[in-house]
Amino acid sequence: MTLWKPRLATSSRFKHQGIVDALVADIGTGVLKPGDGLPPQRDIARQLGIDLTTVTRAMNEAHRLDLIEAKIGSGTFIKGSLIQPLSGAASLLTDLDLTMIIPPMPPEADLYNKLTEGVGQVLSGASSHFLSYQESTGTEAARAAGIRWLAPRFGEPPSADNLLVAGGAQSALFAICSLLASRGALCAGALTYPGVKSVASVLGIPIHPLAMDKHGIIPEAFETCCKTLGPKAIYLTPTIDNPTTATMPLTRRQAIASIAQRYDVTIIEDDPYAELLDTPLPAIASLAPDITWHIATLSKCATPALRVAYVVCPSSLDVLKLASSLRASNPTASPLLMAVATAWINDGSLYKIVAAIREESRARQTVARKVLKGWHFAAHPAGHHLWLDIPVQWSASEFSALARRSGIGIVPASAFSVAPAHPEAVRLSLGAAPNRARLEQALVLLDRLLHEPRFATGLIV
Repeated sequence: MTLWKPRLATSSRFKHQGIVDALVADIGTGVLKPGDGLPPQRDIARQLGIDLTTVTRAMNEAHRLDLIEAKIGSGTFIKGSLIQPLSGAASLLTDLDLTMIIPPMPPEADLYNKLTEGVGQVLSGASSHFLSYQESTGTEAARAAGIRWLAPRFGEPPSADNLLVAGGAQSALFAICSLLASRGALCAGALTYPGVKSVASVLGIPIHPLAMDKHGIIPEAFETCCKTLGPKAIYLTPTIDNPTTATMPLTRRQAIASIAQRYDVTIIEDDPYAELLDTPLPAIASLAPDITWHIATLSKCATPALRVAYVVCPSSLDVLKLASSLRASNPTASPLLMAVATAWINDGSLYKIVAAIREESRARQTVARKVLKGWHFAAHPAGHHLWLDIPVQWSASEFSALARRSGIGIVPASAFSVAPAHPEAVRLSLGAAPNRARLEQALVLLDRLLHEPRFATGLIV
């Protein structure tokens, strides 16, 4: 059981709401799960440096939103059971978690059988080689396959000497930020991937929020930050941004690269969704290779079971530094998974799997447009998620809590916010549903909940 580490959501206007928003965000991102405990209210007040009455007010609000339950003699816990949904929605109860962005698993991809066959083939073709530790930078064959996989987004393939194979994008991101931590602050979009927020928090790296538009981070905002605050690095997801779904056009990528070069700002380019585009856009690392760390995981475009990420570093020396940093936490990608990924790239299987997933994501986006046609949301036609604006009668945190009570997990904007304020919006993963019919069922229920007058839900004081 996890014991919650108290925090205040920085985007909330009031301290008590900051505690509630932090709870909702941590439940939405999976940091907290049903049955996890909360510290005593006095401990929360002491850790946050606030009055006990503020914490009590926050706990009352969290209880009213049905997020927590108190057990006499045991403490307060994240609620593990769902209550009856509202307004006749019981027939549509789905108990479906749409909080994690994962690729859908269409039958055409045949992932289960392919993974079974792939592991079997790797083991049958070797002795104990893939049951032992490998080089921290990845095997020579894996690096060569990585170069082949990344070639469409780089134009001229990067040097294999500049590429490292890591056991997932998050471990690579943590290791890269660890190398950069002593240099100074990081800047990122005002709404950004929670994983980089967690890394920055653990490493004590300040994050400066940058204004965004429908194409992602605004270059002028980045340049102003460079002039006034002097960040040492910028984190961005240029393709199908998480959470906003924005994709930077070539001109925007060129502008960001140019500014970073001019002000000597390191670029951390997290690009997990590039393979979902029909026509690849140039990676920013291809525009500014000497200052960019490019991370490309297979978990988001193929399957989370394939925990393999290719990292293109600014130089071969940086590869060695990154390998050294990774040894402290996740020394190497799984030799077995690395070998499967290599075989799939070399025989073309991975391209076919991703193509099937791309088409399934397009079909799911079509379902979402049909069901949610009365609401405003941002999405990429082949993306795994969408960014839904919440109507004025709700806050994103309240609506996320209501959806959770009705059996659907979604993530409010507070989980992604770096800035003092955030839009009232939520992120939905369309790939998490087992099939389109189940997804449509969940979206129909969300549509009904969005139409609920706030006063009819019991969520108003």
